[in-house]
Amino acid sequence: MAVFVLDKQKKPLMPCSEKRARLLLQRGRAVVVRPAPFTIRLKDRIGGDTQPARLKIDPGSKTTGIAVVRESETHDPETGAVERIEHGLWFGELAHRGQAIREALEKRRQYRRARRARKTRYRAPRFLNRPRRDSWLSPSLQHRVDTTINWVERLRALAPIAALSQEWVRFDTQALHNPEISGVEYQQGQLAGYEVREYLLEKWHRTCAYCGATNGPLEIEHIHPKSRGGSNRVSNLTLACRPCNERKGNQPIEAFLKGHPARLNKIQAQAKAPLQDAAAVNATRWALFDALKATGLPVETGSGGRTQYNRTRLDIPKTHALDAACVGAVDQVHDWNRPVLAIKATGRGAYCRTRTFKNGFPRGFLMRQKRVQGFQTGDWVRAEVPKGKKAGVHIGRVAVRQTGSFNVQLLGKTIEGISHRYCQVLQRADGYGYSYQPKPKKEAARWAA
Repeated sequence: MAVFVLDKQKKPLMPCSEKRARLLLQRGRAVVVRPAPFTIRLKDRIGGDTQPARLKIDPGSKTTGIAVVRESETHDPETGAVERIEHGLWFGELAHRGQAIREALEKRRQYRRARRARKTRYRAPRFLNRPRRDSWLSPSLQHRVDTTINWVERLRALAPIAALSQEWVRFDTQALHNPEISGVEYQQGQLAGYEVREYLLEKWHRTCAYCGATNGPLEIEHIHPKSRGGSNRVSNLTLACRPCNERKGNQPIEAFLKGHPARLNKIQAQAKAPLQDAAAVNATRWALFDALKATGLPVETGSGGRTQYNRTRLDIPKTHALDAACVGAVDQVHDWNRPVLAIKATGRGAYCRTRTFKNGFPRGFLMRQKRVQGFQTGDWVRAEVPKGKKAGVHIGRVAVRQTGSFNVQLLGKTIEGISHRYCQVLQRADGYGYSYQPKPKKEAARWAA
């Protein structure tokens, strides 16, 4: 993964390799600004030549892919064709907390309803005292827009971003319900069918609906056979591996899964699931596009079908970050096999200092102050434990306790009971949690498509 570089006046320069950053730090020419995303600042340089970079975004209902790439072009002297080549510099995946916001608002609504029903001073419910603007979005949807724009501004301060790319719409829901619709340009060319296939891959989690296989090619399967009157609507489509598809043939699903009633009920329920995720992305695309245009940078857009088409054609594995690299007009993508920074929106805590049961009665109280011994929950720390069962160096997100005995959350595990005396702050809490994901496997590219 490339390392972001700032000059002496904290202006962005071109990212460098990890090896070069290590040498600059060892020679005393640079200092670490922040570990995530890893950024250094040069102490002996002001300004310099930079190459324009492009920030590409693949919005999602739960996770948004982000990619910073450097663009170059090659010209064929014989045909005059121009080929657009992208070189991957940095990749990240931003996990939203829209569901947590929705649950918090639901809990607040329940508290208010319960308070009105108690034998206390009655307050009538209010409905028309809070006018909303025309472009209003629900808090869970507005959060997706705000966090994405937050990271656009952060990355603009760390790299010479000259242009933006956004996946304009993840799924064309009208084309999903009626695949025979005409008048849409991409459906009549090489991208025919990619919108439906991409949605099915997301809906069925890239697994065979009948046997649960994941490590193999998947085919589009009609739940109610087409030869028996089944339609091409997305609610009648699923994914199946070739052996299951051949065994089922034109049998009704009730006959094929006669001995597996639980799996039959699960498939029937999932097939009728609403287009909730697609609707969330479509509802926020205009707000995100307007916010990106407000930055003053040129914005390129592309559909979700074109993103999958580019990724499949280039034999690139399926990840949110690599989907972002394939947004828009892409001919080639180089240097895509890099580690990915996983960014999780955690929030900055809560004002509520009381924990309650589901019926609203208190069950515990939280600390009135958020800092303990100079540390706050969410800080990224380095804990060097000299002896005992927890001896070693632990780097991760800290959860403070009033006793001074903290928990350090690492990738996939939590180390409990580490004294604050062994902790050193690497990065203050900023509302996000960070972890690095390994490089994607190229062998998974053909199966993910």
